Parts: sequence; structure tokens; C-alpha cells
Amino acid sequence: MRLDKLIETRLQTTRKEMKRLFLMKRVRIDDIVEMNPQRNVDSQLHQIVVDGQQLFTEHVYYLLNKPRGAVTAKQDARCQTVLELIEEADRRKELYPVGRLDRDTTGLLLLTDNGQLGYDLLQPKQKVHKTYRAIVKEEVTQQDVAAFADGIVFHWGIVCQPADLKIISTSPTASEVELTIQEGKFHQVKKMFLACGKKVVELERLSMGPLRLPPELAAGAYRSLTQSELQQLKKYFR
Repeated sequence: MRLDKLIETRLQTTRKEMKRLFLMKRVRIDDIVEMNPQRNVDSQLHQIVVDGQQLFTEHVYYLLNKPRGAVTAKQDARCQTVLELIEEADRRKELYPVGRLDRDTTGLLLLTDNGQLGYDLLQPKQKVHKTYRAIVKEEVTQQDVAAFADGIVFHWGIVCQPADLKIISTSPTASEVELTIQEGKFHQVKKMFLACGKKVVELERLSMGPLRLPPELAAGAYRSLTQSELQQLKKYFR
């Protein structure tokens, strides 16, 4: 939550009073004077003390194993959304999915009501790596590995950043691979393989930044981030 909004909400200050607290150096984060009113904070990660009073936030962070068929949207007239997989008691008004997965793509999806964190995780400058497991209809070769490392060029001239492609198994008719990218272009993974003349028939996201898909989390299930997982996201709070 933005620090200025937290102060105004919890201490019921006016905008002018909130700004004065910063000017008087009465705002401390982890016992250090904080001068940035727009800083993103969470009391699960930070000690927030304003004018001698400790403040608390109430953000939630859910790790969902997105199933095939669910759409990454807040609402949809035809399809089940990922938000509908969250129990009513756990939903918040501002809860939303961070980034998008195609309707037929499965795997790790982060949902939160901390809009600033979600925004920052998707910024290209953060270089948040995402790893996918893919089943490709054709044989994937070392030539493909080299092409992905150089940066795939789409047919209309868009150049992708270098990506790490690992072949798990391959045959003339099908291959299993792992691919790590740091971008989030629309249908990017599928388009990268199509640029090489190959079709992805199954795609699962295994990780996003420091977050990993727990093997015990069933498709359609979710859980709150552990404190350890949340700590690993702390560097993205700014």
C-alpha cells in the first residue's frame, strides 16, 4: 500500500497533515526515516511507525495453480475466471491476477490486492524471469536453443530478448522443454516457437521471479504465500 494512503486512512489525516509528518521526519520504516510518500509498504514485511504509532496493512497474496480453461480476468460472461477459484471469504475488492496466462495455459499465477507490487513485477526493467514447461509438437533441436539464446524475431519484425531454452526430451514428433523468459508479450511463448515453425500444444508456468509452483498444489487450488515467499518479493517493493 502506498505510504501516504496508509497514513491518511489509518490516522485520518488531511493531505496537508500527512505531508507535514514527512517534513517533520515523523515517518519511519524499519527504524529509518522515510521521505518518500509513494513508497509501497506492507506491515508483513516492514515496521511502519508514524508519529510514534505503529501502522498495519491488510494485503493478501495468493499463489494459484491455474487450471486449463480458466481465464485470467476479473470477470467474463462466458468462462470461469481465476478470481472465481478464490473462496468468497478470501476475496477482496481490489484482488486481481498479476499478469496473464492464456485460457489453455496452466500453472503459477500470483493474485494480490497490492496493485503497486503487481505493477512493479510486470515492468521490463525489473527483469522478472518466468519459466515454463512446454510440450511442442515437433522436434526441438540445438539449433532452436541457439536461436532462442540470440533472441527470436517474430515474422513482423519484433525482436524478443534472449531466452534460455532447455530440452528435457525430444523425438521427431514431440518434445518437452523448459523455457525461461523475462518479458511478457501477448502469447509470447507460443509465438516464439511458431517463429521456428513449431507448435506448442501444452504450456505450464513453473515460476515467476522467486516464486515456484508447489508440486503438491493441485490444479485449481491456491494458498497464501508463506512468509519466506513474501520476503523474497520484498526487493520489488519501492
